[in-house]
Formats: sequence, C-alpha cells, structure tokens
Amino acid sequence: MIYRMIYPLVLNFVMSCVAFFVALKLINGMKPLFARARLCGKDLNKKDSKELIPESLGVVTGAVYLISMFLFIPIPFLTIWIEKGDYDFPHHEFVMFIAGLLSICCMIFLGFADDVLDLKWRDKLLLPTMASLPLLMVYFVNIGITTVIVPKPVRFIFGFDLDLGVLYYVYMGMLAVFCTNAINILSGINGVEAGQSLIIAISILIFNIIELQGTCCWQAHLFSAYFMMPFIATCAALLYYNWYPSEVFVGDTFCYFAGMAFAVVGILGHFSKTMLLFFIPQVINFVYSTPQLFRFIPCPRHRLPKFHPETGKLGMSYATFKMSDLHPLGKLILSVFSLLRLVQVETGVGEDKKFARVNNFTLINFVIKLLGPVHERTLTTIMLLIQVGGTAIAFIIRYHLVRFFYDVKEH
Repeated sequence: MIYRMIYPLVLNFVMSCVAFFVALKLINGMKPLFARARLCGKDLNKKDSKELIPESLGVVTGAVYLISMFLFIPIPFLTIWIEKGDYDFPHHEFVMFIAGLLSICCMIFLGFADDVLDLKWRDKLLLPTMASLPLLMVYFVNIGITTVIVPKPVRFIFGFDLDLGVLYYVYMGMLAVFCTNAINILSGINGVEAGQSLIIAISILIFNIIELQGTCCWQAHLFSAYFMMPFIATCAALLYYNWYPSEVFVGDTFCYFAGMAFAVVGILGHFSKTMLLFFIPQVINFVYSTPQLFRFIPCPRHRLPKFHPETGKLGMSYATFKMSDLHPLGKLILSVFSLLRLVQVETGVGEDKKFARVNNFTLINFVIKLLGPVHERTLTTIMLLIQVGGTAIAFIIRYHLVRFFYDVKEH
C-alpha cells in the first residue's frame, strides 16, 4: 500500500510543478494570439476601460492540465501492476481515470464554445449535464452505490440507511451542474474565479491527505489527489496573471473546467456530500441569487460591481425596474429581503420617479453593502478570506459536528 501510494504521489507532485511553470510560460506567450483572434474584452472596473484584455485563457490552463494528466496515466497503474507481481491489470480504476479526464476534456471544449459563441443560460445548464454522463455511466458500472446512511435524528422515519436508486444519479448530475455554474456566478472582479477554485482545490487535497491516513476508501482519495495536484499547479499559474490588475481573463472555459474537475473527484472519489461543504460560499451566493436567477427580480446580463472613477473604488451595482411590472412573488421577496436588510431598495428613481432599483443579489454586492465602497484588490482578498473561512467551517462540520448526526464508525 505504501509503495502504491508514495511513488505516484511524488511523481504527480513533480509533474505538477513542471505544469505550473509550463502554464506560466504558455499563458504569457498566448496572450497576443488571443488578442489577435479578438478573444478579448474590457475591464469595466478600471479607469482606463478602453484597453482590451485577452480572455478565455482558461483554455490554455485546461490544455496544460490535460497534457500533464495524460502523461501521468501510466504511472499509478504500472505501480499497481508491479506491486501485485502479476498481470492482473486494474481495469476498473483505469476506466474511472479515463472517464474523469473525458468529462473534463468535454467541459473544456464546451466552455470554450460558450466563450466564443456566447451561449444562453439554458445551454449553461445543459452542457455540464451532457459532460457528466461518462462519469455517471462509469459510477453505475464500477461503483453503483446508491445507498446513503440516514442521519440519527430522522432514523425513526427512514431507518438506518436509504437506497435512493435513480435519484442518487440525478443528485450527482445536479452536483456537476452546480459545481460548474457556482464558480461562474461568483465572479466579476480580478482573481476571484481562479482564487476561489484554488482554495477549494487545496481544501480537497488536504481532505484527501487526511483520509489517506485511514484504512477506508484510501484508493478513492488517492484518485482525487492525482487530479487535484496538477489542477492546483495550473490554477495557481492562471491566478498569477488574473490577479489585480488582471493581465488576462479566465473566461467561462475555466469556470466549467474547474467545476467539472471538482465534480469528477467528488463523484468518483465518493465524497460528493463532503465536496459540497467546500462550496459553502458558493451555496450561500446561489441561494442569495435565486430571486434574480429565476427572474422574480429583474436580472441584468452583468452583475459585477460598479466602478467609481472619482474614488477608484467599487460600489454596488443595481437592477432598475418598475414596481408595477414586478411579479407578485418578486414583490414579496423584495419586501422580505429588505426587512432582513439583505438588500438596499430605492424607490422614486428616474426622471419620472416611477422606477425602483435594488442592488444585485450577489455575495460580492452584499459584502460591499456591509463595508461600503472598497478597492477591487481589497474586495478580492475579502472574498478569498470568506472562501478560506468556508473551508474551516467545512472541516469543523466534517470532523466534529458530524458526530451529532452519524456514529464515527458509520461515517
């Protein structure tokens, strides 16, 4: 077991370090090519917003990641082969490895198509669903576990465990959709997409290392570590250029790539519930955003904070609408959110005083509401500290509060 674990991890770490420097070099070298191909955009949060910045550089990061993983493919399986001392090749693990890379590869391709073609929101939900099908098929064939242990407080209703059947596959498919879109929704300032992805990936790797010290399911966590180390390396390289002031934009390609990488390790590593714990800020942002995402409140195409040139700081951005046009449920939501001081509502807006406006329902805007206008670099730092805080809460829940819901030996 030690032989099978240590050598592949060491080689994976070395290859990840190489991938980091290759990604740094390639991203810098590819910037002019993306600009010439008109894959560029304006940074609206800067005084000089006329300068065009190359975007969709997430595809370069994804390509370096895939190449690194392709080169790594033989190493863990040859190690297993040598350790066993026979020709019983681990086909099941090999198929899982290839299926994971296939889903990530599909998501990078579809994400780049989104960046180029500017697809609609309904397509953003469909694409991850399609890309997750190889994962679900391999899970069905190789693992097939659809039974969950019921928390102790409700066991008198459902019993000790519950077989969800096809609903478990629906849940895993929805997990892939959530992971890919949650990172995309919590965006709009330099460094926040790559930064939150990097923290989530490091959190998963720490979790894997902790679990590798146990005797249960260590193969699944070894599998996850193989995928996360190259991701951390390539993501760090992208963050270097995406940090304030950003030299490149990551694009939807990176958000899809990162989300699918997390979905792969969560599903095939069989820790999808723990995976969601590392997405606590994204879950909060999604729940907070639902009134606009489901169009109960008008949702502008871009909800990034508004830049104030006179101060160089970012303030809240707003959605403007007529109260008379608002859906009844939207009026109720607006009243409740306003009563709880979760949003800032202004009425009598516009020349004819018939309009109202409310700050966009994003976690970034909510932080600005609490702190007031703030510099973009500071805002990114705050958002990443919130992500780190979410990770700390996740570990507390996973290793301490879980005792109130499950017996340790069960979990």
